[in-house]
Amino acid sequence: MTNYIEYKFKVAEIDPWNEILIAMISELPFESFVENTTGFDAYIPKTDENIAIIKEVIESIENIDFTYERKEIEQENWNATWEESFTPILVNDQCLIRAEFHESIENIPYEIIIQPKMSFGTGHHSTTHLMVEYILETDFQGKDILDMGCGTSILAILGMKRGANYAECIDIDEWAVENSIENGKKNGVSLDAKMGDNSLLGSKEFDIILANINKNILISQIPSYINVLKDNGDLFLSGLMEQDFDDIYAFCNEKGLKFISKKQRNEWIALHFKK
Repeated sequence: MTNYIEYKFKVAEIDPWNEILIAMISELPFESFVENTTGFDAYIPKTDENIAIIKEVIESIENIDFTYERKEIEQENWNATWEESFTPILVNDQCLIRAEFHESIENIPYEIIIQPKMSFGTGHHSTTHLMVEYILETDFQGKDILDMGCGTSILAILGMKRGANYAECIDIDEWAVENSIENGKKNGVSLDAKMGDNSLLGSKEFDIILANINKNILISQIPSYINVLKDNGDLFLSGLMEQDFDDIYAFCNEKGLKFISKKQRNEWIALHFKK
């Protein structure tokens, strides 16, 4: 049985620094992040924890007023910890994202049930929220879609619920792929989930591509997205901060993509381009 380590962060100014701090430490091997009213909690399996490296990364962060504490959580308390921490998310009164232990809400058009293990894939993070908004506004009927950096595959699941014909989901994390398949089954949709990166893209073309990753990876992968995006296809990008806009806009414009719109939530943005 695997025990988990909890890093409890208290952040002096939640907005916008909570999400910024999460983004800064998300490259460390934490499995999950749960935001709360005083900051957030980050969880890592004890077997994956390198205390010295984690401490070095955290203590090198400047210009954010925060403190943190570390404690071990026994395996038998793990599910209880999640049930206490994870709250359902309602996006624009149109899409409810919840765990199985939450109550449903009447008259909500779309409901997604997930196993709540990664806050970056649960809708709590602003970038996921923004991408859900875009999906709710876009025609997915009969479309073939690609969800890059899929996490828990909320985006692909919602796309399928909105009438998509096929969803390919790609993530570099083995757990994300397994969880995507599990979540697809929970929601009654079929997902073609694969472990890897954009090198897996072949001759299959897509009507819509959803990529919620980060600026540097997006810039390195956008040319491969263009290769598999159908003419007049839609490309939605997030995992981006407000200051990333000019660089992403210029790069996409140089590659011949047409800018359609931008959404913003706190310091985070999502962008819509067309080929």
